Amino acid sequence: MYFYEVAILRSPLNNLTYQSENKIEIGTKVLIKLRQRKVLDEAVIIKEVEEPTFKCSDINEITNEFYDEKMLQISSFVSQYYVCSLGEALSVYNAFDKNINKIEIEEKFDSKIVLSPLQEKAKEFLKEKKQALLFANTGAGKTEIYIKSIEEHLNLDEQAVLLMPEISLTPQMQKRLEKVFGKSVAIWHSKITKKKKVEILKGLQEGSIKLIAGARSALFLPYSNLGVIVVDEENDDSYKSDSKPRFHTKDLAIYIAKKFELQLILGSATVSTSSFHKIPFFRLDETYHKTKKLYSFEDSDANLSPKIIDKIDKTLKSNNQVIVFLPTRANFKYQICTTCGKSVECPFCSVSMSLHKNDLALKCHYCGYTQKIPDSCPSCNSGIIHNLRVGTAQIEEELKLIFPAKTIKRFDRDEIKTDNQLKTVLNDFNDGKIDILVGTQMLSKGHDYHNVKLAVVLGIDSVLNMNSYKAREKALSLLIQIAGRSGRSGEGEVIIQTKNQEFFNHYLNESNYLEFLEEELEFRKDFYPPFLKLAKIIFSHSNGLKVKDEMDFYVKLFKENKDIEVVGFGQSPIFKMSNKYRYEILLRSSNIKALLQALHSVQTANAIIDMDTIY
Repeated sequence: MYFYEVAILRSPLNNLTYQSENKIEIGTKVLIKLRQRKVLDEAVIIKEVEEPTFKCSDINEITNEFYDEKMLQISSFVSQYYVCSLGEALSVYNAFDKNINKIEIEEKFDSKIVLSPLQEKAKEFLKEKKQALLFANTGAGKTEIYIKSIEEHLNLDEQAVLLMPEISLTPQMQKRLEKVFGKSVAIWHSKITKKKKVEILKGLQEGSIKLIAGARSALFLPYSNLGVIVVDEENDDSYKSDSKPRFHTKDLAIYIAKKFELQLILGSATVSTSSFHKIPFFRLDETYHKTKKLYSFEDSDANLSPKIIDKIDKTLKSNNQVIVFLPTRANFKYQICTTCGKSVECPFCSVSMSLHKNDLALKCHYCGYTQKIPDSCPSCNSGIIHNLRVGTAQIEEELKLIFPAKTIKRFDRDEIKTDNQLKTVLNDFNDGKIDILVGTQMLSKGHDYHNVKLAVVLGIDSVLNMNSYKAREKALSLLIQIAGRSGRSGEGEVIIQTKNQEFFNHYLNESNYLEFLEEELEFRKDFYPPFLKLAKIIFSHSNGLKVKDEMDFYVKLFKENKDIEVVGFGQSPIFKMSNKYRYEILLRSSNIKALLQALHSVQTANAIIDMDTIY
């Protein structure tokens, strides 16, 4: 009889011991029975162990699927660092299938792309440094560099993965990749059918598919010979998983590339401060088409001021198109002074306070400080505090009233739910059938619009005033990404509605994003990532008193620990969610080991642990 330690997939349970009469390879997926459960559960053989003192259950079935050594090592790291069980960490992977054999397919690719001298230099830099950052302006041709680098690896008979945020997986990108790599490329994301997934997994293991382009889950496919990982738009927050295990795909890609000596290319026009701080970068700042950007600012409280309407009118009359951008698809709501544009800040934290209408109070979501809603602005003492609400639907309606003869479409997740809808709207827009596109973040992602001469940005202040240490970085990078959509060839104009003109104007017109990153790092030095680690623990349960007691217990425990700091604790910003009350603790530390020990010491089923939280 053999005895094995197994990790149960998708289960928070620790590893259990089972027995079998067969010798089973490490990493094999098996089926086991848990007590009181009628159905069999999937589990993975982790190691062979000595016969335990207690009685073991039998392994019911041995499958043809298995997880290789690399998958086991990476999952072990994920379970340690992102604080989850090994079974939960392994469950993000698609396993190998023993029944699929590799077919030798000799295929050489020639993209026929000729790089400019600077692009060539960038490609060589990325190759030489092995793991590097491509800091390229919008329109500087970073995709060409990706394709050339991937091509080199595929011609060495290696595999490649190109990761991008889900909303950047555009039909446009797919066409570009298929043009070079033909049937050897597959697109992987949450919307593809089960049948298609099975096909792709088979092709990848047989060797007919060599390049996978996809959202974050594309990193966890059965690669037998991965040579390069490319992470496009590496600053995007959607790389952070919002369900357990709460890993950050980009950070994990860096870990995998360093551990297994793979080439890693991180790319973005607005790179994240953490990558900029940790990883050697190449600055690619020449653009293909000579473009000129005119930035103008509008300090008006109206959603669409006369100046903005006039600009839109002129652009449409000259037969060009317009995009109008809002940060959120719903109605965003924040408290802001009509005179000085400042939000009401907490005296103990440098964050904006949130309005709690039911309590008729403003609350700080970090330290829990509460005050009554002020009659006038505490910053300038004269302005009136105003609640602002705007949404894409509202702007679309207003524009339809002003320009009844024009075609105006909304481009957000409420309107666009399928791939086909996305293709239709983009094609219609590029064919000139739509005059104005009103949208959210989806607009800012690498879609090339050639006839757009005006980008209108509304409500960017709500991003700048967010409760986050990343607020400045998010607002500026978002603005640069959207600005990049206007005037891809020729002149483009960007009109920004903001009360913080000084901040935006400085980095857009006088300085640049590189300088911003250097100043931002200086600003974060002793308090925030990348210099310190941040983690958040959320306690949630339908019994609010129970979780509050749990939170208080751990706050007391953590405060006794000299190696970690409790930054704040209290009710979560969204206090009640699907009938559960939520409390949270925010921890920070420069000592990773101490922080992880503290997180692993949380022994309650009601806790959600978010290491490297991006709050």
